[in-house]
Amino acid sequence: MKGVVFDGRTAEVVDDLTVRDPGPGEVLVRIAAAGLCHSDLSVIDGTIPFPVPVVLGHEGAGTVEAVGEGVVHVAPGDHVAVSTIANCGSCPECGRGRPTMCRKAIGRPGTPFTRDSAPGTPLHNFASASVFAERTVVKAVQAVRIDPEIPFTSAALIGCSVVTGVGAALNRARVGLGDTVAVIGCGGIGLNVIQGARIAGAGRIVAVDAVAAKEGIARTFGATDFVDARAVDSVVEAVRALLPTGVDHAFECVGSTALIRQAVDLLDRHGQAVLLGMTPVTAEASFRPAELFLDKAVLGCRYGSSRPQTDIPRYAALYRSGRLLLDELVTAVYPVDEFERAADDTQHARVARAVLSFGSH
Repeated sequence: MKGVVFDGRTAEVVDDLTVRDPGPGEVLVRIAAAGLCHSDLSVIDGTIPFPVPVVLGHEGAGTVEAVGEGVVHVAPGDHVAVSTIANCGSCPECGRGRPTMCRKAIGRPGTPFTRDSAPGTPLHNFASASVFAERTVVKAVQAVRIDPEIPFTSAALIGCSVVTGVGAALNRARVGLGDTVAVIGCGGIGLNVIQGARIAGAGRIVAVDAVAAKEGIARTFGATDFVDARAVDSVVEAVRALLPTGVDHAFECVGSTALIRQAVDLLDRHGQAVLLGMTPVTAEASFRPAELFLDKAVLGCRYGSSRPQTDIPRYAALYRSGRLLLDELVTAVYPVDEFERAADDTQHARVARAVLSFGSH
């Protein structure tokens, strides 16, 4: 079968992948569509260290083909979105309803793949998902049943960019009715933060991006204002010209230490900066500690602080009701063979979200 493999030097589409059968508590999913996220590119450029060789992809949707012993919540033929949170379900964090903090769901890649051209050499699965393959095996908790009427190309995005961005606004920041929000970076994650803040009832949502052409889509998703970072001397001053006292919530969605400082500088009293962009693991950010004394906070956020089996169906229902936008996120759909072109378009911000297609289902 086809898939995208990174060997530590290059990422390429191969056609000789094999994935093992599902074991107890596992699900075999035939992938129909997969979103291309900057996290996948961060593995390729080394920002996210990961063992190789690895089958990439972590934002996908498809059809259940087989289930292992003990799996009862999904069955062959069900449409599912794939979560990256392979939590154990029994540790203290899982017991507290915080699966994103489960230590067994962080940095423990399996090796369910092999290649016919390299028998005996296992391939790792990225983010416990590896959805850049025609089929993948995931833990049962990662397969979340969705309405079959949702297009796979849209459903694929729920599993990462939507739960991360919308979840950051609703679960982590807990944006409230009438709150003021700044979102730095209007890619897939940032657009979902914007619509999460809109769904929460935020009063003003200021989108910030260095690409002026993103203003239209940012406003489509709910931004009330837009700041072109390249057209102003100071983003902080430009935002404060709109909201003189600062914002209640500032989301950094790029992964830049300079923009982390910018997010902190944008805060009003009791404001919070939420960090979503992935910086290199050795990067250090700086800000004035005195800025925090008025009950301000800097928050990390993994995967939207989500509970996938609860949140993914909730977001799917919001989509069906017209309150959450998915189709508008999909700028272009590429056959998996065109991964290189999709990656280049993503890297150069030509798309809000590129989606890889694995054929008709």
